[in-house]
Amino acid sequence: MHDAAVWTEVVASLDMVVMECLENGRFGAMGKLPDWFRQLYPAVIVYPDDVPVRTMSPFLEHFLVDAEAFWCRSEPGRLASGPWSEGDDGALEACAVWAGGRRFLCIERLGTAYEQTQSVLQKAREHHLDYQRLQQLEAALRTSHDDLLSILNELRIGTVMLNEAGQVTFLSDTCQRLLGTEASAVLGKSWKAAVPTPLHAILQDMGERPAPERTKVPVHLRTDAGQHYWMDVDIQDDPRDARRRIICLYDMTEVHDLRRQLSEKAQFHDLVGKSEPMLRIYQQIRDVARVDTTVVIEGETGTGKELVARAIHAASHRTSRPFVAVNCAGLTESLLASQLFGHRRGAFTGAIADQQGLFEAADGGTLFLDEIGDIPLNVQTSLLRVLQEREIIRLGEARPRSIDVRILAATHRNLHEEVEKGTFRADLLYRIRVARIHLPALRERRQDIPLLTSTFLAKCRAEIGKDVEEVSHA
Repeated sequence: MHDAAVWTEVVASLDMVVMECLENGRFGAMGKLPDWFRQLYPAVIVYPDDVPVRTMSPFLEHFLVDAEAFWCRSEPGRLASGPWSEGDDGALEACAVWAGGRRFLCIERLGTAYEQTQSVLQKAREHHLDYQRLQQLEAALRTSHDDLLSILNELRIGTVMLNEAGQVTFLSDTCQRLLGTEASAVLGKSWKAAVPTPLHAILQDMGERPAPERTKVPVHLRTDAGQHYWMDVDIQDDPRDARRRIICLYDMTEVHDLRRQLSEKAQFHDLVGKSEPMLRIYQQIRDVARVDTTVVIEGETGTGKELVARAIHAASHRTSRPFVAVNCAGLTESLLASQLFGHRRGAFTGAIADQQGLFEAADGGTLFLDEIGDIPLNVQTSLLRVLQEREIIRLGEARPRSIDVRILAATHRNLHEEVEKGTFRADLLYRIRVARIHLPALRERRQDIPLLTSTFLAKCRAEIGKDVEEVSHA
């Protein structure tokens, strides 16, 4: 038997494609091409001695780049492509071979065993991914659970979580403080062991009602240590399971104290004090709040000029509209003008978009100009026009925009002296100081210091969650 016949018989028995890469770069078949290969590429295989490998498959075209680099090394061996598929006709694998100084490209069809192995591997990968997802879900649930408990502990709401049998499963730190109870002493026990006896009847009645009919009930408790707490008590269904309940205790002690202070006329909006100077300030605020006139609030730094402005706004008919505050000190002329009136895109370097000004932002409400005595003269001129015309013009525009804004201003300067020095326009002063409120310094109302101290301590306790009872004398 001749070598060619032997070669043809061997290739046929292997049921694979064997081609040689010729000098001209063409591929010629060694032996008969298998039927499955002809069926897979019927449109491109015309001559077995010129198989268009480079154009018949994108995968083969890519693999030939690596194969040619392998052949150029002229080292005996083989380079496998790895499996690939052409549609639904099963998996194939190519192999570049260098033997006897000749270049060969072999393509074989992977059989059923390979497909079964791939199926098993795919299922194993899917199971592994499912396991990873379960681990991630478990970690997320654990994190969510820990986060929930941390949030409940940080909130100033006493929380008692109950299971279906009414047994305590969680007692927040705030609840332990309010009730004077350690969590370890009541976990796993009936809810009645966690809350004081005076609350039993209230909670029992509340728990028997449908959720929509439950309302908060105010209660006053005195602990064994002699501390008094005013609380609102409520019961909620656990959103995860309606058979479980959450008892909520809202600490209203600070609110109760503040209401008591208000009843003593010690506080007006956010202003604190019941001295004669402060009572006069409260009345002035009520008077100017009834009309839409401009007001200048004068006083030393730290006397609460913005608080007065906010109180005027809150007591006026504009209370539901915006209150916008701007500190005019330290701003350049261009920046302040841009902030107040807005600008059009390209009006100046850095103006990359149209920008609404604070006058427009406060439309319908109140604009508070703090430290108005520091406004540059050119901006004062524009501000005067706004007061006269009730219109603003954005930088870079020519079209006026109507506004409805009440202006409140504040300063620590003597504006009359600023007018005499030429740093403040007299006509603007007359426009803005239709009404005037002068705030006393703390040294002029020393009797308010204890009340201010109590108020600051109450806010401090509410913010940091600690029982701060006094301040040092240093």
